[in-house]
Amino acid sequence: MSSVALDKPVPEFSLPATGDKNISLSDFKGKQNVVIYFYPKDSTPGCTTEGQDFRDNHAAFESEDTVILGVSRDGIKSHENFKAKQAFNFDLLSDKEEELCKLFDVIKLKKMYGKESLGVERSTFIIDKDGILRKEWRGVKVKGHVDEVLEAVRAL
Repeated sequence: MSSVALDKPVPEFSLPATGDKNISLSDFKGKQNVVIYFYPKDSTPGCTTEGQDFRDNHAAFESEDTVILGVSRDGIKSHENFKAKQAFNFDLLSDKEEELCKLFDVIKLKKMYGKESLGVERSTFIIDKDGILRKEWRGVKVKGHVDEVLEAVRAL
């Protein structure tokens, strides 16, 4: 499977999500823009802050006909706990098989404490109502990021 490209249609995907759902890109086609943000791991400091920022700006995204979806390789049980603890008002998708991670090319070699491992690079993507990838951020720094994403959605 090739990876996504700006200004091109995003291939259909479907993944298990919180709330005992399966979420597909086609659920939103013609109705809402989609912000997909990939994060390394549930309940870690940076991922918690990023999720809280999206949570706190949820109404602003909704007013722009935009849904927020968080994606990591954690399982649904972990996602449900994370979502409940942080009162997230959007769904988290479980990508244990790394299908979506590979499609969006967010699995990168990371170094931590001198050890190398493959992990999710914090990244965000905006897909418009027609299913076209309109904007991407890779190697995201959390502070101020959600404001940037909201600005980009407003510019669509």
